[in-house]
Amino acid sequence: MPCARPSKQRAGQPWMKVKDVRPADIDMLHRSISDRHKVRANRVTEVLRKAFTLAIRWEWRPDNPCRGVTRNPENRRHRYLANDEIARLWAALAAHPEQTSADAIKLMMLTGARRGEVLGATWIMFDLDQGIWTKPAAHTKQRKEHRVPLSGQAIDLLRNLRTEAHSAYVFPGKDDKPLTDVKRSWASICKAAGLEGVRLHDLRHTYASLLASAGMSLPIIGALLGHTQPQTTARYAHLMDHPLRAAADHVGTVVSRVPSTS
Repeated sequence: MPCARPSKQRAGQPWMKVKDVRPADIDMLHRSISDRHKVRANRVTEVLRKAFTLAIRWEWRPDNPCRGVTRNPENRRHRYLANDEIARLWAALAAHPEQTSADAIKLMMLTGARRGEVLGATWIMFDLDQGIWTKPAAHTKQRKEHRVPLSGQAIDLLRNLRTEAHSAYVFPGKDDKPLTDVKRSWASICKAAGLEGVRLHDLRHTYASLLASAGMSLPIIGALLGHTQPQTTARYAHLMDHPLRAAADHVGTVVSRVPSTS
């Protein structure tokens, strides 16, 4: 297990035994990563915390040295594409020379699926006649099977791809393996669309925001996104203000038009 060295006695030892790792070692590792990547430092500590939890269970050591580490503050960022940005992005995807990557990004936009779920998708997961995508537990973040209906546009996209398919993967890469990276394509597509500061994961947020703005309930949004915890979907609750206000305005209009009987 790699770890920072807190003392001269440990100099020259790139690895430490699990039983020898101290809280000070974890603190030093967290600080050293935090100098350049504050969020990454938190993630590394989370992974180590889980690893040491297993170490306790396996009786390799009695305690978890990651307890008490002060996390770096994180500002949660949610970017939602506006309608004109969506239109520009869709046009840039259609014109992009690398259509395998572009089509994968289109499916992310149309389904709100995670990047890994889309890039690792195989044709056996799809029932295009019924319009259903069944994601196996091994392919989802929650490690639970997720069955999700597809829109007509998503079905059309997949049917067009299916007619030219020569691989078990919907988006094949080299050597008949799945496409693993669309970062370069995404960067050039965003540039062509005039989009700045947009991540691939923001397409998932945008999908949820469109559902919420259309008045869809949080349980429906959560079911489409594959959330297992209601609080995960609750982050989009504020986006439902517009349809709810429109509904409230409708009642107000009707009530105000009722003739007075006095």
